[in-house]
Amino acid sequence: MTGKQRSYLRSLANNIPAIFQVGKNGLEANSIKQFDDALEARELVKASVMRNSPLTAREAADILAEKLGAEVIQVVGNRFVLYRESKNNKVIELP
Repeated sequence: MTGKQRSYLRSLANNIPAIFQVGKNGLEANSIKQFDDALEARELVKASVMRNSPLTAREAADILAEKLGAEVIQVVGNRFVLYRESKNNKVIELP
């Protein structure tokens, strides 16, 4: 992914709410499945990491990106943004 594409996705992510929270249980199989479904439907997903989570935002983003074949677009504070091109529901056109 080029820097221009990453920058474009960051600008899109500014306007979307965080739809997931990683809490004290970290990343369980169920939450990973929900991230997978959301990435397929939306392509761009923002999440936040609670203070009582055993993972940092960077760790959670890296684990999810590896397991789901996604790209980490941005990690700021306790929030992160993931992108994965949808197979059936392409919404975002990259520059």
